[in-house]
Amino acid sequence: MALYRPIADHAVLVEFGTAISDAAHAQVLALDQALTANPFAGFREATPAFVNLLVDFNPIITDHAEVEAHLRRLADQPLTPRTPVTWQVPVCYENAPDLDEAARRTGLSTDAVIAAHLAGDYRVFLYGFAPGYAYMGGLPEAIKLDRKTTPVRGVPAGQIIIAGTMCLITTLVMPTGWWIIGRTPTRVLTGDEARPFLFDVGDHIQFHRVSQAEFEALP
Repeated sequence: MALYRPIADHAVLVEFGTAISDAAHAQVLALDQALTANPFAGFREATPAFVNLLVDFNPIITDHAEVEAHLRRLADQPLTPRTPVTWQVPVCYENAPDLDEAARRTGLSTDAVIAAHLAGDYRVFLYGFAPGYAYMGGLPEAIKLDRKTTPVRGVPAGQIIIAGTMCLITTLVMPTGWWIIGRTPTRVLTGDEARPFLFDVGDHIQFHRVSQAEFEALP
């Protein structure tokens, strides 16, 4: 059963669980879709996460009680998430700065780390931390690594980074404590105000390997 929590004077947090699960995330996506199709007066935006949905509203137009009532009515109806899109993302693993260290820490060869990464079943769970940072769950257990103890500065956009059970494509020059195992020409930040991010939450990502020469030839 979902829990509804008031946040400040302008939001309601709908929680579908306390631990990450496919079932809880499916409910998040379904309610997000239903709310997009049937917004209430004063609705501003909804932000999906692993197990909850933050619904922001204009407190001059509505209040917590009315928003919660609307969300409960939507949740009582059969919720069907949209059909996710599967994206093909090329990855070049040559000259990746942390690939050898990732292999050493996991006890695998570099080829085995690459094979494991390519075999992952990735899904965008949420956006967070920085613009376009799509947190993709589904990293294989074999290459699960704790974050670095000291972040690295100046990591460019387009790097494939991993930590814990997550994979991510960097979008800006920023520091990171995640492990850099590859790079891609795919840009998650689109520059389109109507659709600023390439992926939608719930979409699937399939990585495929390209050589250095193929990488340099890609647009």
